[in-house]
Amino acid sequence: MTSGRADANRRRIEQVALTELLRDPDASMDQIARAAGVVRRTVYGHFPSRDALIAALVDSAVESVARAHASGRTGVDDPAEALARATLAAWEIADRYRLLVALAQRSVTMEGIRERLAPVRKEATDLLQRGLDAGVFTSPLPASALAYVHEHVLFGLMEAVNAGTLAAERAGRAAAATMLISAGVPAERATELAQAL
Repeated sequence: MTSGRADANRRRIEQVALTELLRDPDASMDQIARAAGVVRRTVYGHFPSRDALIAALVDSAVESVARAHASGRTGVDDPAEALARATLAAWEIADRYRLLVALAQRSVTMEGIRERLAPVRKEATDLLQRGLDAGVFTSPLPASALAYVHEHVLFGLMEAVNAGTLAAERAGRAAAATMLISAGVPAERATELAQAL
């Protein structure tokens, strides 16, 4: 099999696996292979185990979140607006993968997910520090700790949507406002900014 064909097969298996696992978190490798239109051996050729497949899906999700977070803040001078835009952009991706995160906790673990998010956390820390230095944000926490708080808030909001206690269509703006408020932006301004974007 050529490398191009193998890459295409791998991408197709990942796409189908994500769909199947979101539909049925207990979907087997056999089910995924059938849905992808390949034999089981092909799936195992790319992913030696179901956990390896889920880890690959998490890696893809984290890459997408990182790109979205970067694009949301690029070219925005105001740290509060940059934080809101980055949060909204990242939430769009995170919302798509929120059921995967719940599933991945079984095999990849939250610690593994957090390790993968380290580059995004570093960018968030830099943005928060810029806002703290400019007086746009006020917090008793250093920027690095505040970045962890924000990460946990996003995971909490994903769980709230999964549990049905927060409507998915409200979650992105709620996330942006919550990030701003926790960074010390007055609630009224945070809400207005989140709604305006």
